[in-house]
Amino acid sequence: MPSLNTTDHTLISDVDAYGLVDLSSDKLLATAGALRDQGHGEVVSYSKKVFIPLTQLCRDVCHYCTFAQTPRKMASPYLSIEQVLDIARQGAAANCKEALFTLGDKPELRYVAAREALDAMGYDSTISYLVAACKAVYEETGLIPHVNPGLLTREDLDRLRAVSVSQGIMLESASERLCEPGGAHYGSPDKHPAARLKTLKLAGEARVPFTSGILIGIGETRRERIDSLLALRRLHQQHGHIQEIIVQNFRPKAGTKMVNVEPPSLEEHVWTIAAARIIFGAQMNIQAPPNLQPGALKQLIDAGINDWGGVSPVTPDHVNPEAPWPHVAKLAEATREAGKMLAERLAIYPDYVRNMKEWVDPVFHTRLLQTVDGHGLAYADTWTAGSQEAPPSDTLFWNSTGAQGRAPIIKGELSTILQRAQAGATLDESQIVRLFRAHGSEYRAVCQAADELRAAVNGDVVSFVVNRNINYTNICGYRCQFCAFAKGRGSEDLRGKPYDLPLEEIQRRVLEAWERGATEVCMQGGIHPSYTGQTYMEICETVKQVVPEMHIHAFSPLEIWQGAQTLDMPLKEYLTRLKHSGLSTLPGTAAEILDDDIRSIICADKVTTEQWKEVVRTAHSVGLKSTSTIMFGHIEGYEHWARHLLHIRDLQAETGGITEFVPLPFIHMESPIYRKGRARRGPTFREAVLMHAVGRLALHPHVPNVQASWVKMGEVGVEACLNAGANDMGGTLMNETISRAAGASHGQEMTALRMEALLESMGRIPRQRSTLYTDVAPEIRQRAREDKPAIQPIVPMMRKHIKRAKDASLV
Repeated sequence: MPSLNTTDHTLISDVDAYGLVDLSSDKLLATAGALRDQGHGEVVSYSKKVFIPLTQLCRDVCHYCTFAQTPRKMASPYLSIEQVLDIARQGAAANCKEALFTLGDKPELRYVAAREALDAMGYDSTISYLVAACKAVYEETGLIPHVNPGLLTREDLDRLRAVSVSQGIMLESASERLCEPGGAHYGSPDKHPAARLKTLKLAGEARVPFTSGILIGIGETRRERIDSLLALRRLHQQHGHIQEIIVQNFRPKAGTKMVNVEPPSLEEHVWTIAAARIIFGAQMNIQAPPNLQPGALKQLIDAGINDWGGVSPVTPDHVNPEAPWPHVAKLAEATREAGKMLAERLAIYPDYVRNMKEWVDPVFHTRLLQTVDGHGLAYADTWTAGSQEAPPSDTLFWNSTGAQGRAPIIKGELSTILQRAQAGATLDESQIVRLFRAHGSEYRAVCQAADELRAAVNGDVVSFVVNRNINYTNICGYRCQFCAFAKGRGSEDLRGKPYDLPLEEIQRRVLEAWERGATEVCMQGGIHPSYTGQTYMEICETVKQVVPEMHIHAFSPLEIWQGAQTLDMPLKEYLTRLKHSGLSTLPGTAAEILDDDIRSIICADKVTTEQWKEVVRTAHSVGLKSTSTIMFGHIEGYEHWARHLLHIRDLQAETGGITEFVPLPFIHMESPIYRKGRARRGPTFREAVLMHAVGRLALHPHVPNVQASWVKMGEVGVEACLNAGANDMGGTLMNETISRAAGASHGQEMTALRMEALLESMGRIPRQRSTLYTDVAPEIRQRAREDKPAIQPIVPMMRKHIKRAKDASLV
């Protein structure tokens, strides 16, 4: 009996693969299912597409095919560009994202009518016409082309790569025997295995994400199926380009030579899927079309598939017209009944989306970025951070009293990771990434595990601080690609006018905040070219002059680094001076993503990861505590989130100076990097909630508090986060300008009374806290609840600065 103890890193040997031939499917299912779960969790994906049959003429005569027609049976040899666009427009209106071009192989080599039609349209080949059709569809509708045109030369592959994100050719079978007289492929020159494998090899060399697979039940043996799968595996091991393996079952069709051939049994289909999963391992995408086994979807999932292929709400399956596509809602229900969750993808799979610079022509990069989540699946939400759109209902899993009900039963790798996290063990990068990949009941399990930790550490109390944001200037000489707040050489045509608050205006705002019950002013701003380290000390002293009791929570690590450099002063000395000037704590902002590969793109002139950590570490050493943040959902992936959390955990284990972890979902609307087409739309709602949950799990027991931003998440989003590990609502703010400049629309202030009412409606116990999580004096709490007129809109102001030396520059 072959060894089935395989992982994705140690694939089953060729010898053991052939040993599968004599095993029944029930001997393979457990291994195949475990491998699928290891690689894909609960997700079974599909692509929402339109099927565009550019031509049904073909020079081959496969004996099972009804797609191929003869010229006399067709109104025209080819669809016109306008006909193609009409199909694509219908797809775009139905929110499809893929345009699947399927066509016969080189019909102009067989039919005069095809050659004449191409000549009349001005094209020298079917491939040239396909290139034009793909270009027209993408430019007019935004649908992303995937093409299946048959055998291709390297030149063909390169031309099509420029107008499509992926291509494909079914190997069908590696058996030359099927090309002999009496075989299914006899008389079909393009079905010779060597020719098809050559196209697959050239596709790998051309770095084209490629689809392939096998057709079972056309006269091949089990051993020949293994031949085919191993041939595909060898090519993938050489080039890494095969994005999916389709295991398609033959269905006899009227009007074909194989109409009386018995189709393969469900047992054979299930056996072949399981064998494919075991041969290719955990990470490969294994697909079976749902319309060809409509009554056995659970069995296909149990056998190891993780993808249903393309499903169209607009067009039929022109290759199998007798088998209608299932409705997406019914497919989702059937997938759920099998214990999995349906998730939409694009024509190109997530691994290739995440590595698009290597695999995809740049013309598609913006479209892909702005259509996917952090993993590379389709961004299916209408919700975005900072917007008023409702989140998806399947991400809200508690009842009106806040109760979450019975936790889902999760086994295997994810269960082990959650147990380790709850015990306070350090998770590694891959384990944290696995948590971020949770969907469906796994998502719910991660959130509930985090919420159990929250309950154990913080109880049902949700804290908040009455504070005021004072962003003293929006003038900045840095070029952070995500920032819509800063004005300066990198600000472009963003919202608002430049301002630089005079010290007297800062004092006025501090006094106004104190009178409204604030215990903290949170002060940050752009890196003004005229600011020095002395400026930041003056700002602290200005605050203390009017309200000595006010807690000054101010200056990002970037501002601290810049201030120390302008004074040519060691960090420790400068931070000590700031503390003497009245600085109380630091916001852990400017962290963005603590990974220098990402920072080199989004904030190349900002402090590095190590410099950020050095500032925070030094601040803690002089008795200044700080928060920690992450700004996520733009260009980075789950692995970068994991690295960021591990940096925070390690730093906190070393210093103990971090008071809380604050996830800040990227708000895309006015962000320059998004407007230039170089970033995603922010995290999905699922990802945003998971950041709070995974943050709680990955940072336990070192960071005791996880904060949810009402400005970015909205009230419904905050409630989700409070049911997924968060225990703090941050500040009332009074003025919020940074998120608002980026397009957020959840307001600038949430009063203490409103905050308390919201939390009580969620079944939580509100607690007004200080910045350092201590209790607040009753008289101050009372001031925060007095009826005061709303703060009036602020008129931008400018202060004068002594000019710095000409050679002074931003550090």
